[in-house]
Amino acid sequence: MVWAAPAARGPVTGTVVVPGSKSLTNRHLLLAALADGATTLHHPLVSRDAELMVGAVEQLGVRVERTHGDGTWVLTPPARLRGGGSIDCGLAGTVLRFVPPVAALAEGPVHFDGDERARARPITPLLQAMAELGIQVEHGGRNSLPFTVVGTGSVPGGEVGMDASASSQFVSALLLAAPRFDRGLTLRHTGDRLPSTPHIQMTVETLRAAGVQVTTPSPGVWRVEPGPVSAREVVVEPDLSSAAPFLAAAAATGGVVTVRGWPTRTTQAGDRMREILTTMGSRVELTRSAGDGAAADLTVTGPLPGQLRGADLDLHDVGELTPVVAALAALAVTPSRLMGVAHLRGHETDRLAALETELGRLGSDVRQTPDGLEIAPARLFPAQVSTYDDHRMVMAAAVLALAVPGTDVLGAETVAKTYPDFERAWSALVIGPGATASGDAP
Repeated sequence: MVWAAPAARGPVTGTVVVPGSKSLTNRHLLLAALADGATTLHHPLVSRDAELMVGAVEQLGVRVERTHGDGTWVLTPPARLRGGGSIDCGLAGTVLRFVPPVAALAEGPVHFDGDERARARPITPLLQAMAELGIQVEHGGRNSLPFTVVGTGSVPGGEVGMDASASSQFVSALLLAAPRFDRGLTLRHTGDRLPSTPHIQMTVETLRAAGVQVTTPSPGVWRVEPGPVSAREVVVEPDLSSAAPFLAAAAATGGVVTVRGWPTRTTQAGDRMREILTTMGSRVELTRSAGDGAAADLTVTGPLPGQLRGADLDLHDVGELTPVVAALAALAVTPSRLMGVAHLRGHETDRLAALETELGRLGSDVRQTPDGLEIAPARLFPAQVSTYDDHRMVMAAAVLALAVPGTDVLGAETVAKTYPDFERAWSALVIGPGATASGDAP
């Protein structure tokens, strides 16, 4: 499908409510499979990645009941996790990496496979660490999908070192399963860098909220004590990274956009957009919502036309924001350097190569560096932008199209990975509530 992404007719102004956080939803779903009773999730994300995680925990024996009227899910784990099934990872990194250590706790083998692109995603360090912990994984020497985890109902646990330089998800995967290991887990990161550390902190805080004892004896070392995972009631935060393109719309057009329900305290990487947009010349205001001390309204007022500034930004801890930030940088009047994101070459696609190619297709002066991108001002013109089965590339293309009328986005449906309603919500903000987001066949 081809989406004719709307161009801004003037300053973009409006209020949006974004769906629940993918990162938090999938962590809560996985911990529900390990809990000591039923877990209730309010406002979880309903998207392809979340549905893949639901399918994974159901394969392990979890009963999932949905109350469609109020967006509530109740998950009841079995007495013992069930093996013998097959799990579809799709292109979801959280399913690909988080579920295998939990599958080792099931009674029986659990087979894993996914989309073709998922077979190229890094996972070797995790499989090696699992093997050192005594978990048998049959992969035919490929160290990639497809593979089978031979669940025995228990994992001894103990100490293990692992190089998580390619993805912080390797760390989160072992930490999430560790409370159910017989001796818990002491995990040491052995690499020279660790990307996306806010996501690890998110995992740690999610575990602690479920009653699990987690400590960090020294930088790059985590200790999880064995013990129960408490069943509880959880309200899932909005996905702040999915809010990023809407806030960027204000910055790109000199408009005013408010995102409702912004958490006043969060571990989500998307919260960094406040600092990034301020650096690039926008005004950012956080106003507490009436009667709700845990959430606020975040309002971004963009700079006047011709005053969006480029910036030198280290995005090492917030790599998922890079596509949208790169799109903004391509619209800025001064150069930008985006640094610390070499690990994006192993995401849904090689995001740095994809951004260099697609921004260049629109006329942007962009080039890759060893750990990021350099982007200089240039005159842009419309083109068909490919998205490489990558939801964040769709969001970046939408931001670019604001200033480049006639931009068509190929494969925009892939945004359903994290935001199924994105095209409608985006069109409603940019050109009005009556807008349609349907693409035309090529």
